[in-house]
Formats: sequence, structure tokens, C-alpha cells
Amino acid sequence: MLSFFPAVIELSLHEEIRLNRSSLLYDSGEAELNEVVLAYSGGLDTSVCIPLLRERYGFDRIVTVLVDVGQPQSDVERGNKRAELLADEHITIDAREEFVNDYVFPLIKANGSYEGYVLGTAIARPLIAKKAAEIAEQKGIKNLAHGCTGRGNDQLRFEAIFRATDCRVIAPMRELDLAREWEIDYAREHGIDVPVTKEKPWSIDENIWSRSMEGGKLEDPYFEPPEEIYGWTERPDAGRKPEVVEIDFAAGVPVSLDGVPMGGLKLIERLNRIGGAHGVGRTDMIEDRVLGLKARENYEHPAATILITAHKDLEHLVLSRAQLRFKVMVDEAWSELAYKGLVEDPLYDDLMAFLNQSQKRVNGSVRMKLYCGAAMPVGRQSPDALYDQDMVSFDSGTLSQKDAEGFAKYHGFQARLLKRKGR
Repeated sequence: MLSFFPAVIELSLHEEIRLNRSSLLYDSGEAELNEVVLAYSGGLDTSVCIPLLRERYGFDRIVTVLVDVGQPQSDVERGNKRAELLADEHITIDAREEFVNDYVFPLIKANGSYEGYVLGTAIARPLIAKKAAEIAEQKGIKNLAHGCTGRGNDQLRFEAIFRATDCRVIAPMRELDLAREWEIDYAREHGIDVPVTKEKPWSIDENIWSRSMEGGKLEDPYFEPPEEIYGWTERPDAGRKPEVVEIDFAAGVPVSLDGVPMGGLKLIERLNRIGGAHGVGRTDMIEDRVLGLKARENYEHPAATILITAHKDLEHLVLSRAQLRFKVMVDEAWSELAYKGLVEDPLYDDLMAFLNQSQKRVNGSVRMKLYCGAAMPVGRQSPDALYDQDMVSFDSGTLSQKDAEGFAKYHGFQARLLKRKGR
């Protein structure tokens, strides 16, 4: 079992950074000691993890795994170049289609949202951790590492997957209690070129579903985010002409855009561009982290905003009132599990069973108007609609209004009874 004594180590830019293996305690063989698989993003935290795993932990062989879940291709390429220079072996896995089909589509069915956050980073972490664990198993490596801090949620999302294996879990950022400014200086000293400065220390995380921005002055909840942090969305402009898009759903998932059938990945990419041009999908919020800390979070998610809003609207057309009321509870429970990274929890499968059943009739199309940062449903239709225009029309004679009188007599009966009794 790996044991680490952080109290013995005082980190300083001016001290000797190498740590003898005698300061780390292992109870297994040399082969397990020498090798580690690092879930790698290409950013500051995971980049500095590579030399730290050598110098502080004594690993001789470091295998980095970068999982492409729809982040910009330029980020993937830069991450690959950094890892190839720093690591002993680097593996890139294209998991974009799997991410959309197996993680984002269930999220849409559940109208996934945690306190207004559309779970972009949260829903991707278990998949990234799963891919890193698979590489470790293939190579017979018994150590898994991540670059998450001890203050956020990602450590829990990764370790919910990692700790289900027989591997040791190593978290340098958390175990060494590193500050971001220290990391920036450490990266410079080691010739690691990362796109972060002390003046603009934004921590950016992107995938096909959302883009998150945090760190620096954004940690002050009273500080207005500068326009420079946004990469997907333009500033909402009331002078820009509204745009209407039509989205077709089949069994609760989007299958076409403006009448053109397309796969989920392409559809989401296109909606991100269209919605982003109208400033749709910006979120600035105070979020309750799993550990109990409140954090200021900023997100961009144009496609997610459009698709979840459209999906909810279509559900109200086709699901019964009882289904909708119960589904609100299911959606909330699903979202909380996804936020915590607990997609392997038995309850997750139970909730998905209900969601998949309920979505069989969520078929149809929704017209969405995009304007000045808003995504508004302006029309919907479905072959499975529970809506009957003839019955609800003021001009219809199909139903006799007189039939409702008996129902009205008993509506609110108990409240009136109590009032008469003076209670």
C-alpha cells in the first residue's frame, strides 16, 4: 500500500526537489513501483505531474493517456507533443463517439443539470478514468495517477473508477498540497510550455458538451468575468437577427438538425457554433461542491442549453402529468449521481431503466428560437403527443363544457369544509 508523509515535505522553489524512494513506502515488487499510468489532459496540472511522479515518487516509467472527448483538436495536438517530450510512453484515445452515445445521450434523457450546471466536465471524467484504467490493465501496471486537486470534485470522479481496480491511486496535486502559482513556476523551471500565466491563470476544461473556466480573479464571486475567458460564445447582442433551428428527437435523443439527419457528435458541434454565435449557453453560478465547499463556476454550453431545453419541451407534449412529476425526481437523482461521478452506482442503472422506458414516446421535433443569449421553444410536434387541439380549442364542440361542472363542485372540497368549521 502506498503511503506518503506530506508533513515531512516543505515545497519551495529554492529547495532540492528530488525525493528519495525511501520516503515512499510500498509493500510490493519493483515492477509495480517503477510504472504508473497518468490520466493526462495536456494542461498545467497533469503536465507538471510527469516530472513530479519521477522526482517526488521515484517512478522510472510514466505512461500518459490522453482521452479525446471533443476538446479542441489544437489542445489534443499540443497535449500530445508535451506528453511525448515528458513521458516515457504516450497514448491518445479518440472516445468522442462513445462519450456522446454512452454519456451525453443519457444526460439528455435525464435533462441533466446540477444546480443549473449541465454536467459537462462531470460526465466526462468517469469515461476518461475508465480509459486510463483499461490501459493500466492491458499493460499490467498497478499504479494509476491523476492531476486533480484536493479541493474540487474531479478527484472523486476519477477515484470512483480507479478505486474499483486493484491499482494504487496517486494524486500529486492533492498529496503535495500544491498551489497554482508554484505549479506555473515549476513548469517554467522544467521547460514545460503551458498556456497559463500568473496574470491569466484561468483553468480551462473543454469537451464536446461544455467549456468550464475557473481560477484567478474568477474565484471572487463579486468579480465580473472578462470577455476574454469566453471561447465558444459571443457577447449576447440584441441587434443580431434571431435564428430558428429545428431539432428532431427519436426515443429522447437528437437525430437531425433542420431536417438533415446527423450523428450526435456532428449535431452537437454544429449547435455549439450556431448557439455560440447568439451568446446562448453562458452560466455564471455559485456551485455546491461534493466536499461542501461553495465555488464560483463559469461555463459555456450552447448545444447543451438548446438540446436540454428542446428535450424538456417535447417531454411536456408527450408524457403524462404523472410521468412528468415523477421524472423530475428521477432527473434530479440522476444528475446528482453524475455530478459525483457515481455512474457505476447500482442506482444509476435503476434510474436509466426508468429513463429509457419513459423516452420511448419522446419522438418529434421542436423549433428553437435563438436570440440575445436565449434559447426559446417556439413550436413542437410529435406523433406521440398527448395534446388534442380539437378538445382544448375554445371553438370546439367535441367536449361539452357542462360536463366539467360536477368535477368543479368537488375541487377544493376539503378546504371549504374546514373553513366552514372554522378550523
